[in-house]
Amino acid sequence: MPDTPTPATMHKNPSAAAAAGTPSSSDSTRTSDERGRTALAVGVVEKIAGMAAREVSGIHALGSGLSRTFGAMRDRVPGGKSSIGRGIKAEVGEKQTAIDIALVVEYGVVIPELARQVRENIIDAVERMTGLEVVEVNIAVNDVHLPDEPDVEEEEEETVSSGQRPKLR
Repeated sequence: MPDTPTPATMHKNPSAAAAAGTPSSSDSTRTSDERGRTALAVGVVEKIAGMAAREVSGIHALGSGLSRTFGAMRDRVPGGKSSIGRGIKAEVGEKQTAIDIALVVEYGVVIPELARQVRENIIDAVERMTGLEVVEVNIAVNDVHLPDEPDVEEEEEETVSSGQRPKLR
């Protein structure tokens, strides 16, 4: 039995998929509709985009201040939702997706260059892993983190341990 190609090898070498007997995207005799459908949840695309965005240096956090505050509290609750997709909203269709992301950047970072890198990283990761075409990645920079400014998560830990209510900005 020939080696089964992985998604990474199929992406890099479509002829490997054909050699293994798997129809490639250029094979017009078999379509995905004939063999079944793959449905991706919105959360899958959001998590992939979140991980891809975090790979770019210069990002302090994802999400707005309020979503980070509530997210920090939610992370402490057993069974709470993961924070990987925090600050990211995706619309997922059958073949395309659009992604909105909210960022907090580190002070001193060139924001247009950072936005370009984040956009490219997200598009590459989502298209490679899901096969969806990313039609747009909208980036909103909500804040700049200053070097002497405490993190929202650090403030939450202090207030939870002291029994005080968190300060909302």
